[in-house]
Amino acid sequence: MTSIQGIHIDNVSRWVEANVDGAVGPFAFDAIAGGHSNLTFEVTGSDGSRFVLRRPPLGHVLASAHDMGREHRILSGLQSSDVPVPPVKGFCEDVDVNDAPFYVMGFVDGHVIRDSEASEALLTEEARANASRSLVDTMVKIHGVDLEAAGLNELGRHEGYIARQLKRWYGQWNQGKTRELPSVDRVHDGLLAQIPEQGPATIVHGDYRLDNCMVNDAGEVIAVLDWEICTLGDPLADIGLLHVYWNGPDDTDSAWSGTATSAPGFWNRAQLAERYAEMSGRDVSQLDFYIAFAYWKLACILEGVYSRYLGGALGERSVAELDPFKLQVDAAAATAEQFLEALK
Repeated sequence: MTSIQGIHIDNVSRWVEANVDGAVGPFAFDAIAGGHSNLTFEVTGSDGSRFVLRRPPLGHVLASAHDMGREHRILSGLQSSDVPVPPVKGFCEDVDVNDAPFYVMGFVDGHVIRDSEASEALLTEEARANASRSLVDTMVKIHGVDLEAAGLNELGRHEGYIARQLKRWYGQWNQGKTRELPSVDRVHDGLLAQIPEQGPATIVHGDYRLDNCMVNDAGEVIAVLDWEICTLGDPLADIGLLHVYWNGPDDTDSAWSGTATSAPGFWNRAQLAERYAEMSGRDVSQLDFYIAFAYWKLACILEGVYSRYLGGALGERSVAELDPFKLQVDAAAATAEQFLEALK
């Protein structure tokens, strides 16, 4: 076999052996489950050493998305920070090797918790509470990174984050939407009219949640993953988005259907916000604005995923697999509008 979907085995194997320290071929390439955008593969060498390869999705993607060089730059900058990230091993920008740029990381041995079954099987109730705390404390570390020391001060503009995000995601919504959804337009206009004043810019992960991190058996975050939409801006956007993805045991249901944090032991959303305020020293009194923004952004992101699925860019999917994305877009937009109305 000379290729699997997304990997030209011979070409990539030669590149990895020549450019990644400690990599000894021949290599086995296995797709890692999860995610709806960049493709991730576990790479196992003949001596048992393991690495992880990331590349863009197959097919057409929006121009600014899935930039491997940028993601590699972010991870490289964070290597000496307090933020736990996988070790960076190499970056290939020669598209002749694998049709698209890719980068290689060291393999981190831990758990990615995607649902309540996994959290209950892999984490004790005490570890779930610890994961809640560690997730917030790690976010505070991300927002506390010295941008100059990390070489990331020019990663993006420092000012006007929410306005820029509204422009970016509304543009992507209009470029990739599969139908008209007036609530998305109304929320965009309402958010734009009442943006809170932004403090000093920090790194903003942009998609920070439990299943974009790896935890150990004790629930401690040992690696933050999926930095593809990271930029500089308003850190409160990350805690707002975490509220959308988080369904604590006694929280009301979110428009997001994830169940990873619903098992006993996990904190609720109010506890997350309280811990963030305590550890960061930031004012979270306008958090509802950022939650409304996060629901709206989620609607835009999921519509893009839904659109790519319809186009077959990520492989064959049945109609039954596609419908939940459409319904989640509708629900996220409706919930964003509810939060926006509550701000009036």
